[in-house]
Amino acid sequence: MDPGDPLSRQVLSADLGWSTYLALYGPYLALVLLLITLAGLVSASEAAFFSLSPDDRVRCRESNEPGYQQIAGLLERPKRLLASLVIFNNLINIAVVVIISFLTWEYTQAANRSNWLLIGVTTLTTLVIVLFGEIVPKVYASQNNLRVARRTATLASVGLAIFRPLAVMLVNLSNQVDKRIERRGYKLSIEELSQAVELTGAEATTEEKEILKGIVNFSNLTARQVMRSRLDISAVCNDLTFLELIDQINASGYSRVPVYGESLDQVEGIVYIKDLLPHIHADDSFDWQSLMRPVFFIPENKKVDDLLQDFQKKRVHMAVVVDEYGGTRGLVTLEDIIEEIFGDINDEFDDETPEGYQREDDRTVVFEGKTPLTDVCRVLNVDATTFEEIQGDSESLGGLLLELFGRLPTTDDETEYAGFKFFVLSADDKRINAVRVTKLESLPA
Repeated sequence: MDPGDPLSRQVLSADLGWSTYLALYGPYLALVLLLITLAGLVSASEAAFFSLSPDDRVRCRESNEPGYQQIAGLLERPKRLLASLVIFNNLINIAVVVIISFLTWEYTQAANRSNWLLIGVTTLTTLVIVLFGEIVPKVYASQNNLRVARRTATLASVGLAIFRPLAVMLVNLSNQVDKRIERRGYKLSIEELSQAVELTGAEATTEEKEILKGIVNFSNLTARQVMRSRLDISAVCNDLTFLELIDQINASGYSRVPVYGESLDQVEGIVYIKDLLPHIHADDSFDWQSLMRPVFFIPENKKVDDLLQDFQKKRVHMAVVVDEYGGTRGLVTLEDIIEEIFGDINDEFDDETPEGYQREDDRTVVFEGKTPLTDVCRVLNVDATTFEEIQGDSESLGGLLLELFGRLPTTDDETEYAGFKFFVLSADDKRINAVRVTKLESLPA
């Protein structure tokens, strides 16, 4: 009996009841149940495939079983697989809603029922699809992902084969859109992460928060910001005798020392103390220059995270920072990079008082003029960008004061900026030696 036939409408209007309705529309309802079941399987397949752990994927690639090999093959193009499964699932869900809406509309029109019945049935159908076609299958598949992936791999393969052209088109379109969308700046993301660290609450200690801040800001640092300045480099000339070399190395206290030619702008190699130990009893005629190792030169704008990877690949612990003209600007060691995350690392040869500053009270710290601004901000517990607007190209506290004063300040000069008072304790005609920095009362804690 055709539901659109006038006789059918008369039968329904004669109030023969639900039995007649089921006889007329039973096949359609069976199709709906089949489609909901299929939708659940596709949803479960999607959740299972994309919740597999790296170990599960390796197991599938290395296994000789056909089921595992099929999973590995499908995951070779994960975007295309995901697109085909999403298309498959949405088409099924749309088909279910269309069929139910059509059947309900036919019933309401033939039996003179209220149109509210159509709204109610459509809402109920949506809830059934969400519960039994999405939530329940995905929860189960996430807990039994490998088993479900094996059992639904054939279904996923069929969906991929049927919807491959449409899936390829959607993947290509999404790639183009992704390239053209203007992403938010990296600096903003860093600030957001820093704020998130501040909101971690009492569960994290002060030391843990400092480490998290160091990790957040790590990728935003350059070699120029963490390097030891040219004036602080302990280096030796290549024309020293072996005994003179040993004396200078003993005085420096470092295990790796740069070697230069006519000036520090001509660094020729690095001497490792461990290479000299087997020859410690040699005389002045010993050719220690032959033990020099190659120098790793880097530009001053090189990112610290990239530099750390270079250290790991090249198995070196030291890099010489050069400017655009090839002149030596400074020196970066592996310890300098690690300290950006974990703070100052003192060994048995370091002084008890951290190098570069001395705290007088909770609001006052005395710094050396050569102290890097990143260290100043860390000690003062302020954001690394606090002095960014005024510091220009300077990377040390002395350079910041040159920008603030517009000249070389003298002893007892003072100025204020960003809620801090800077008082010059010691300065000569060439450099600023010591500065007292005081947090003003008006600056929020």
